[in-house]
Amino acid sequence: MSESKNPFEVDFESYIREGEPDKKEKSIAWSIATGLQQVDGLTPSPYLYETAKRNIEGEISIEEAKKLIDSYYESKTIRADNDKDSEEADKVSARITEILSEKSFSFTPNQLLSIHERLFKGLFYKVKAGQFRTYNITKREWALDGDTVLYANADLIRETLNYDFENEKNFDYSCLSREETVTHIARFVANIWQIHPFGEGNTRTTAVFTIKYLRSLGFAVNNEPFEKASWYFRNSLVRANYTNMQKGIYMNTEYLERFFRNILMGENNELKNRFTHIAYEDYVKKIKKIEASSEKTFGVNEKASVQIQESFGVNEKTSVQIIGIIQNTPDITLQEIAEKLGRSKRAVEMQVKKLREQGIIQRVGADKNGHWEINSSASFSPPVTE
Repeated sequence: MSESKNPFEVDFESYIREGEPDKKEKSIAWSIATGLQQVDGLTPSPYLYETAKRNIEGEISIEEAKKLIDSYYESKTIRADNDKDSEEADKVSARITEILSEKSFSFTPNQLLSIHERLFKGLFYKVKAGQFRTYNITKREWALDGDTVLYANADLIRETLNYDFENEKNFDYSCLSREETVTHIARFVANIWQIHPFGEGNTRTTAVFTIKYLRSLGFAVNNEPFEKASWYFRNSLVRANYTNMQKGIYMNTEYLERFFRNILMGENNELKNRFTHIAYEDYVKKIKKIEASSEKTFGVNEKASVQIQESFGVNEKTSVQIIGIIQNTPDITLQEIAEKLGRSKRAVEMQVKKLREQGIIQRVGADKNGHWEINSSASFSPPVTE
């Protein structure tokens, strides 16, 4: 799923770069808040961005911004089909911004409940904000080809949360490296999300709680991944909690760790949604298999290919492969080279002719009983390009 840019969006990054502490802090909160709406396919309205800008500029407080947004929707007499989604996106964005702007935090399941209630009060019709779900759920996931994560039983939500929170509260981070810390945090957050305490709004609540928790641990949280890769965040949580032994798939926090390494360690890992899809791993395996087969067939792996290009001044794929083959099998014939490459003998002859004219290779002896030699000290003409 790609995240298209709203033409009415405020350039939060410009405020952040300006460095004015108050504007920077507000911009970070708004950028996270609006970006997280993508988790549920929601897009804030132009009015929300206009109101956010007024708050960042100091014209209105966050409380006034919330009231303006509430009034905006209360005053609408005619509503478009997408107004319900816009209303949720706008109101929840303002509420997230308010919570992230507050310095208070309590590491308890009740804090999780409080965040959910504040974010979604008055917005859901089937569930009540600030209450744990009372029914079991399944969700068809894009990243799992329609399969579902196994979520916690509704009867055990409170008990399971208490267990995870107690373990985390007593955990000693002092002996961990930064990398180990990220791995541990990724697993803890994945566990909380998998419990899925809430019927709706679970991921956004988990994200806000996580940001508050990380800040309480002293981390300066990079807002960009939450702003621009919130859908990846959700998919990585899915992969961290999915096992299908029949398909050879197991719980994997690798994708979530990349996300947190960007947030907490300043890394720049690519956070592409396609990476999290279960089929992508099969795709990568197939590519590696093809590369391994190519290396075995042509005698040219990626490193050797680069060395050949640098040594001989050639960068045409066929020429590189021919040199690799000759290096490994000096007595090979043109016909055999053509068969290995899956090319016509005529095409190989043309490439070999160029390499011979450049002084890179030469044939010693007869075609049948001779062999090839490579002259790496020759003076070469400019490389041939593909």
